[in-house]
Order: sequence, then structure tokens, then C-alpha cells
Amino acid sequence: MGGGCRIRTTDGLRRHIPGEVRAVEINGEEIVMVMSPGSQHELIVRRVGRQPDARIERQGVDLIAHGGAGPEDPAVGVGRRPDVMVFPESCPETGEAVHPRDVVVEVVSRTNPENDHEGKTRDYPATGIPCYLLPDPRKGTGALHPGIHRTPEGPRYGTSTEFAFGETVRVGDWTVDTSVLPAYG
Repeated sequence: MGGGCRIRTTDGLRRHIPGEVRAVEINGEEIVMVMSPGSQHELIVRRVGRQPDARIERQGVDLIAHGGAGPEDPAVGVGRRPDVMVFPESCPETGEAVHPRDVVVEVVSRTNPENDHEGKTRDYPATGIPCYLLPDPRKGTGALHPGIHRTPEGPRYGTSTEFAFGETVRVGDWTVDTSVLPAYG
């Protein structure tokens, strides 16, 4: 998995947003203010991110599995903040935005699942991210969207593979054991 660095445009917006907002996303049509997620959501994010981190540590490469930064593409009007992505650890040191070119992970939120299922499924292929993993703790299932296809409406994920929590899912160069992911209570 690789990635690159870019200048962040959502940081300029962040200075004008109330403090309880965790992140700002741009989906081309609107600005989305992301509130702090619940503890179960964050537990799932940590358990997913820890899995590629373990492999990265063994390989000794300049990568981290982390959220809190995101792909932006002003040309298509997108600025997102994935829950987990793998990118060069050196990027945050420069103050520039990271842009993963391999995979992002979003844990479906309780309060705005449409943003994860619809908006990000549209936006991530438009920004060139070829693989999108979407665990859905509301149902104990998920979907993997690999491979970008060109369509008249623009780049889209052409296929989707569904899984149930408990399965091991191959995500690009990584595997994610979903048996450690709890469903929302």
C-alpha cells in the first residue's frame, strides 16, 4: 500500500466550525460536519487499524494505519476523512494531507449510514481509491468494494463483495479478521 501527500483544503474550513465537530468533509455538494462517534464505533476502528499496523511493524516500512487525515481532490470537490487508511508515516510530519491510493475503511455510523454507504461509495473511486472496506456493525455484516470502473457518471466501484462479521476479508495487500468486531448493542 502506498500513498502520497497533498495540501489540505478542509483545514481552512475547520477554523470556522464549532469545537464539538470532530471533522469536516466535502462531498462535492455539501460540507459534512462529523460529530464524535460512539465508543463502539471507535473500538471497531481501533481493532481494524491494529491489524495492518501489526504487519507494517513486522515489515519495518514507512507506513501507518490511521484515521484523522483524508483524501482530498478539489478537482472533483471531495474532501473525506476515513476511519482507517494506510499511508506513509512521514506525510503528517510535513503538514500536508495524505492521500491513500490503495484502501480506506469506514465503519458505518449509527446516525448517518447513508454517508458511508452512498456518498463515500461515490466519492472514493472519484478520488482514485481502488478499494473501500465498509464494516456495518448495525447488522454485523459489511461490504468490500474493490476495483474502479469508468462509467458515464464517472469512476465507480464495479463490484461489491458482502461478508458477515466472523470472516477474514482480503483487502488489497491486507487481511482483516472481522471476528474481533462487535455489532452495535
